[in-house]
Amino acid sequence: VQLVESGGGLVQAGGSLTLSCAASGFTRDDYAIAWFRQAPGKEREGIACLNSDNNPNYADSVKGRFTISSDNGKNTVYLQMNNLKPEDTAVYYCAVGLIPSLMYADFYDHWGQGTHVTVSS
Repeated sequence: VQLVESGGGLVQAGGSLTLSCAASGFTRDDYAIAWFRQAPGKEREGIACLNSDNNPNYADSVKGRFTISSDNGKNTVYLQMNNLKPEDTAVYYCAVGLIPSLMYADFYDHWGQGTHVTVSS
């Protein structure tokens, strides 16, 4: 399994970014895929996930601002981030596992290398 994130960068508060996760080496229909983030000095936080049926779930901190979607034909998962806030600054990771959880990072067996998002005030 290989996961490669892209799309991070520097953006002003109120702006938007779209992250991509190119996934390979597994059957998307059997797995959940999620976005986590980790800010400096903080624990890794699950923010959005898609179960194997492509049903989304979001953390309260991003609900209404972030959208997770999947292009199954290309096995790519996106995270559209709108109305970004300085507190969204973090390294963003995509992860694959059998159980769609936002609470437990340990449920995910495979992780990308992460992409940095910095939101300036």
